Amino acid sequence: MTGKMVKLTVGQAIVRYLINQYTIIDGERHQLFAGVFGIFGHGNVTCLSEALEQVQDRLPTWRGQNEQSMALAAIGYAKAKLRRQIMIATTSVGPGATNMVTAAGVAHSNRLPVLLLSGDTYNNRLPDPVLQQVEHFGEPSTTVNDSFRSVSRYWDRITHPAQILSSLPQAVATMMDPADCGPAFIGLPQDVQEIAYDYPVEFFTETTWRMTRSRPDLQQVDEAVKILKMAKKPLIISGGGVRYSGAVEALVKFAEQRMIPVAETIAGKGAFVHDHPFYVGAIGIEGTDAAKELAESADVVMQ
Repeated sequence: MTGKMVKLTVGQAIVRYLINQYTIIDGERHQLFAGVFGIFGHGNVTCLSEALEQVQDRLPTWRGQNEQSMALAAIGYAKAKLRRQIMIATTSVGPGATNMVTAAGVAHSNRLPVLLLSGDTYNNRLPDPVLQQVEHFGEPSTTVNDSFRSVSRYWDRITHPAQILSSLPQAVATMMDPADCGPAFIGLPQDVQEIAYDYPVEFFTETTWRMTRSRPDLQQVDEAVKILKMAKKPLIISGGGVRYSGAVEALVKFAEQRMIPVAETIAGKGAFVHDHPFYVGAIGIEGTDAAKELAESADVVMQ
């Protein structure tokens, strides 16, 4: 990136980047990030919150009462929006961050996007230990935020202002990937957030993201058609991808025309109304007896 530069703190730069990301919903352009749930304290109150305060008209912030519940609310919002819009959850360093780990696990296992911004320990380590900081004397580079590594699709810790130039686009790309979608976590040491840095103005150009839809392999489609034509007792298992890809109407029409029963995964619930004649309920441990029996006796299962 070359050309005009603008001096911003890391916190200000992060917020400016986020408010310039857009998404397409039903043909109309909307803010990709609809808002922020936050509980502010050590690690996110002096820098990130200051930047958020300046953009309440474009990126509203709501104060949470518990870190896990607000992150779960953010995840629920993403699911309701069919992953087209994303919420942000921000916490202080230490227990504020660890309270979000379970929520991150929910988003990870269900492939739902949420941007988690947590305060982190001082990069220079001079004030250690600060209030609420979980100390690890044997490995000082490890903080509680490392616990998010196993439950995040994207994980990073910003130790230099320039790192957000690559980290933020990578985080957004991960959350907008239909196959690898999930939570993105970025740890923000407080002393890094406050650093003023010259950023390229180009970095903050408005960007419109679209959830891509990969086309199926034609050879595999032909093979599936041949197998389905020979099926005597087929069953369709509808997952979350049916809803997220906007294929609900196509699937309902397909099942009705061919008179094939349809079971749903938990993530896929909602594609069929409960009293549809070809809907047999959820599949799996918590599924219906009808779905389980049909799955056991089916000679072809489409999912």
